[in-house]
Amino acid sequence: MILIVSKYLIPKGFRGMTVFPFVVVRDQNAQDYLALMNHERIHLRQQLELLVLPFFVLYGLDYLAKLIRYRDKDKAYRNVVFEREAYQNENDLDYLKSRSFWKFLKYV
Repeated sequence: MILIVSKYLIPKGFRGMTVFPFVVVRDQNAQDYLALMNHERIHLRQQLELLVLPFFVLYGLDYLAKLIRYRDKDKAYRNVVFEREAYQNENDLDYLKSRSFWKFLKYV
């Protein structure tokens, strides 16, 4: 993981973004920094499991499907399969130690 701190690379309304092998965060001193880093590490694992490019294709398709379903950008984003796994487990700092392969499928 290569960490980059930049408020200019992160879209407005987001705290961080992961594009293997980079994790870009808006502010390194965020109050919930440990949870944010764990959230982004979960995305790194998801991207590795899907060999990076298919992750982004599936993410985009799932986001579009959820956008059509919910007609709300934030609700669609929060319900993307990959985000559901990451948000639900971001506070469990040991999650990746016990996470099984393709665990995101549980959130479909």
